[in-house]
Amino acid sequence: MSTEESMSVGETKSVAANSVVIRVEAGESAVRAVGRRILVAMLLASVFMNMMLLLSTVVDATATTQSVQQSHHSGDKSASAKLAVISFSGTIMPPFTARWLTQIEQAQQDDAVKGVLLAIDSPGGLVADSHQLYHELQKLAKKKPIYVAMKRLAASGGYYLAMGIGTEGRIFAEPTTWTGSIGVIIPRYNAAELASKVGVTVEPLVTGPLKSSLNPFRDLSDEEREVWAAILKDSFDRFIGVIEQNRPALDDEHVRDLATGQIYTTNQAIENGLVDEVGYEEEALAALAQSLGLSEYEVIEYSSTPTLLDVILSGSVQAKPGFSEELLSATVPKAMYYCSWNPWVPGYGK
Repeated sequence: MSTEESMSVGETKSVAANSVVIRVEAGESAVRAVGRRILVAMLLASVFMNMMLLLSTVVDATATTQSVQQSHHSGDKSASAKLAVISFSGTIMPPFTARWLTQIEQAQQDDAVKGVLLAIDSPGGLVADSHQLYHELQKLAKKKPIYVAMKRLAASGGYYLAMGIGTEGRIFAEPTTWTGSIGVIIPRYNAAELASKVGVTVEPLVTGPLKSSLNPFRDLSDEEREVWAAILKDSFDRFIGVIEQNRPALDDEHVRDLATGQIYTTNQAIENGLVDEVGYEEEALAALAQSLGLSEYEVIEYSSTPTLLDVILSGSVQAKPGFSEELLSATVPKAMYYCSWNPWVPGYGK
């Protein structure tokens, strides 16, 4: 006759069956097993977050000590007079903005540097960053002559930077350079119809009617369009004024005629007074040296010391953001001097 007995978790019993003794131990309950897994996951997450916090602290510490490196570009290494090349490559945005500002400051403080060449290969970038760099370049231009060598693309914010050389500088562009694209853009997606088809209703809780005005899941109201039009006009008028002030041959009316957002080829840019002459980087350097009366000089190129974060990320490939990420980014106001409606491209500045 068999007898059934209940057992609690962790309890053991011996059962005799003829000459065989069977020892039975109750297993761990499903609830406790799940609980342990959750605790382990929380512990691992805590360790990971602490490691990331520590890494972030170290990165911030190293970033504050970032310095400018200079390497020999061309010319006579033994010459006391130097020309400095600052390369503006990629999208004008953090963290590259801070690095370029440091390089501009270095050129201003180094008495051996007699002139500066801006090598621009950029589609533009953030409005605030473009103007911040322009402002510092204007201060540098008051002390030392600055020339520009445009490479593949020097459009929108890239052209805005070129205006930092002032009225005395000269702009060279390669025969195949694209420039211009004078204007401002705030990227925005409209997924309202898609949201309605899949049954998504977005109802953000806001303190004012304009707080979520760039919500991509609904149409803009007339009031919102009016508000953003005023913001765009302010940035656009500043762009026009910067060009007018630094290109003596162009007046406000002429600049506005050119400011349709159009890309101009080098020949078109020269015809319209946006560029001075066709030439490569070495020709721009030779012209700069000649204007300074230098027969012997060394050309140095600036670059910024990589931070710890750069070193960590250098071995990894960052995937281009997907549509969902771009859609979320579109909800953040980003006024840009940019030559495309899609500014989410990697920056590759030095």
